[in-house]
Amino acid sequence: MKFMDLVKMYEVKKKQYGRNTYQYVSRILQEAKPIHKIDFFNSKKVKDKIADGKAVDHEQSWRAFKGKNLEKLIVHIIQDEVQALGLKIVGGNKLEQTSSENLSKELSTVKKKLLVDYKPFGSHLPDVDIVIYTPKDLKILAVVSCKVTLRERIAQSGYWKFKLKTDKALEEIKVYFITPDEDQHFKIKIPTKKSRAIVEVDLDGSYIMSENTIEESDKVKTFDKFIDDLKKLIK
Repeated sequence: MKFMDLVKMYEVKKKQYGRNTYQYVSRILQEAKPIHKIDFFNSKKVKDKIADGKAVDHEQSWRAFKGKNLEKLIVHIIQDEVQALGLKIVGGNKLEQTSSENLSKELSTVKKKLLVDYKPFGSHLPDVDIVIYTPKDLKILAVVSCKVTLRERIAQSGYWKFKLKTDKALEEIKVYFITPDEDQHFKIKIPTKKSRAIVEVDLDGSYIMSENTIEESDKVKTFDKFIDDLKKLIK
């Protein structure tokens, strides 16, 4: 199964649900899993392992596929609207995994502007999935982390917000989190679960892609409000 298969499934749902299709991302992933499983066991690599008596783990492969492609799917969903605002979007992995000399001049500059200085231990990029910036002056407006389930990732986002906030050159960059919230950590405001508490106090916001009704706040909102908040950054 490939990423474009997920895009096709999303676009089919979009004909039915329109702008609310984001609510059904988890359902799309659930529908994709058995297809991915068939492709997994039909792959030559897996068949060779089975023939050699080696263990194979579809769940591990599925988790990796799901995590990697959620970020790409979110970019697919928001890219046109982000560009309509006069902004650009790039995957954090592209900046992380590509050496500066192999990036375009524009992306090389964006990468340098996002580096966190660890003094004698070098400069390093934050662990983020999406970077949104202005093409005119290459100013980074926001970074986004995307996760199907939260676990330790939300705390990592809190850490990176702290590092950016304590650097004069990076302090204005907003740190956001986008999730289908399959574990329902954001559903209820009070009593507050740890993940939501970190967002409410340490991040600039989280946007939820879920069919479930959530109790919203200034920091926790449904995903459809993400573009509106980007517009406020521009103003």
